Amino acid sequence: MGNVIVYGNGPVARIAYYCLRDDSSHTVRGFTVDSEMIEADEFLGLPLVDFGEVSRHFSPDEHGMFIAVGYLQANRLRAERYRQAREMGYSFASYVSSHAVVAPDLSLGENCFIGANVVVQPSVQIGDDVTVRDQGFVGHDTVIGDHCFLAAGATVAGKVTIEPYSLLGVNATVKDGVRVGEGCIIGAGVTLLQDAQAKEVYMCRSAQRLPLSSDQV
Repeated sequence: MGNVIVYGNGPVARIAYYCLRDDSSHTVRGFTVDSEMIEADEFLGLPLVDFGEVSRHFSPDEHGMFIAVGYLQANRLRAERYRQAREMGYSFASYVSSHAVVAPDLSLGENCFIGANVVVQPSVQIGDDVTVRDQGFVGHDTVIGDHCFLAAGATVAGKVTIEPYSLLGVNATVKDGVRVGEGCIIGAGVTLLQDAQAKEVYMCRSAQRLPLSSDQV
């Protein structure tokens, strides 16, 4: 694609910048965010411009875009900025780490991020605007819908369906053949063994602090 503008000026955008700069054929030319989020006119040494004015500074004819936002508002903020940028005429970059192991028949949408040491097995379909962070595993014949976020270490077994806007937390596990309904949150460390209906939330019990010090163990 060549020149890319990154939407974001937080940690996710910083990670995206270094990955795109150091491990892809893309060149990041600048950043953009909503006007109320701008505190300086540069980010990481590159121009930072108002999203409402971005096309005046970086033409969609000469630049693609990458929306570098996490799972805020159950992934809907990222999805909304993706939609708006598309309406402005931007195409989108996707990033697949050179340290990922990805089957050659992967069907991958646009504005996707596949992190380091991710494994994607054969016959997997991943929609648009999906993030699979480092150390993730996506089993064979799995379908991941648009605007999903799989945090670091998430494990998805074979023939799983994850519907749009869903979030899998750090080290969450989904059993083979399970369907995760639209907009679900499968929290950190959860092992999901059955289908989850739309917008259901699954969380593990927090760690318990014992009434003794480490010197007593």
